[in-house]
Amino acid sequence: MGRKRQPRLTFLDTHIVCWLYEGRLDLFSQDSLAAIETGLLRISPMVSLELQYLYEIGRITRSANEVLAALAEDIDLRLNVTPFADTVARAQSLNWTHDPFDRLIVAETMAASGVLLTRDEKIRANCACAVW
Repeated sequence: MGRKRQPRLTFLDTHIVCWLYEGRLDLFSQDSLAAIETGLLRISPMVSLELQYLYEIGRITRSANEVLAALAEDIDLRLNVTPFADTVARAQSLNWTHDPFDRLIVAETMAASGVLLTRDEKIRANCACAVW
């Protein structure tokens, strides 16, 4: 009898959270949908902040709290709890981007030894933990 495999710690990038909330499953690859179905889903607190920023500038119609509460209920999405100092320490070496959201989201994924589900080609080209 084999041991049961633990779910993979799967972080979601901000656009992934938006698409899931909007029900836009047509935008996902088969592999990414499988990762969502089988993963232990987490987000960096930076995703929450970026969602709120997008809400404040009118790019999305619901606040970060509304979006995240709905996804917590629907798909058990949870906020990750890596200490911020650990995330920042990792982010300091990620000089391939100057986007603070991307830098901290990737760094938090790395600090937690997870994978980051993202369609962002720049992130995937520079981060071995990023998948699509």
